[in-house]
Amino acid sequence: MPARPDTHTGVIHDIGYRHYDGPRLGRGYAARSLFLQSLRGAYGLGRSGKSKVLPMILYAVMSLPALIIVAVAVATDADELPLEYTRYAIYLQAVITLFVAAQAPQAVSRDLRFKMIPLYFSRPIERIDYVVAKFLALTGALLVLLVTPLLVLYVGALLAKLPFAEQTEGFAQGLVAALLLSLLYAGLSLVVAALTPRRGFGVAAIIALFTISYGAVSSLQEVADNEGNHDVAGWLGLFSPVTILDGVQSWALGATPAGPQGPPGNGAGFVFLLVLLGLVAASFGLLMRRYRKVGLS
Repeated sequence: MPARPDTHTGVIHDIGYRHYDGPRLGRGYAARSLFLQSLRGAYGLGRSGKSKVLPMILYAVMSLPALIIVAVAVATDADELPLEYTRYAIYLQAVITLFVAAQAPQAVSRDLRFKMIPLYFSRPIERIDYVVAKFLALTGALLVLLVTPLLVLYVGALLAKLPFAEQTEGFAQGLVAALLLSLLYAGLSLVVAALTPRRGFGVAAIIALFTISYGAVSSLQEVADNEGNHDVAGWLGLFSPVTILDGVQSWALGATPAGPQGPPGNGAGFVFLLVLLGLVAASFGLLMRRYRKVGLS
């Protein structure tokens, strides 16, 4: 009788796995890749076709008024542009709010919902890398949205042969205002979006944050200004992200206030600037706190 084979003997099968001998690109490369992927994703690049529809429509809507303004200025030989560079974003804040409300939850809520955070933090990315990459990606996406129409206005103004020095100064002021707005909107919207894994809740909360606060503050400013309380109307601007930005650029950049009153004096203008920078820093700190709690869940 032949001997029965030992059923407890293990067998090693060669299924083709090989040791990786290539370069180890490390933490910096992973963080940059996350930033680029998030930035491209804000405009639907690298995603499905329907993901590109809304951001591209909002991008076109944001740029269309600038093209119309330039066409009118060139056709009528205008002496100046009818809209200041610093006020362009204030007038189109509804478009900016829709964009950031759609893309901030896309950037962070899906990672929370599908439990991707532990995979990101396993190696080599750390929490600060994730937060910085998402923060900068949404800030960069907003800058693209804001700077494009400003560039259209600037080039159109030069084609209309408006004063070069004056237009260059206005364009530079518009760039500074766009950067401040992008940092503020990105920080606040990411904090709201990171609180819930449900994208719909994040979208609604972000829209409510920017629209309700602006509507309430603007109404109160109008009432206070009509009653002669001009200083009170100016200080009320501290209670809405949009009016905070408007106050900073009217004080620091010499822009015309979009509301009835800007900051009442240089001291108040400095307070507006401190509050804006404080909100950006607080947003970053809250995001770090949030991802310390969910990193291993």
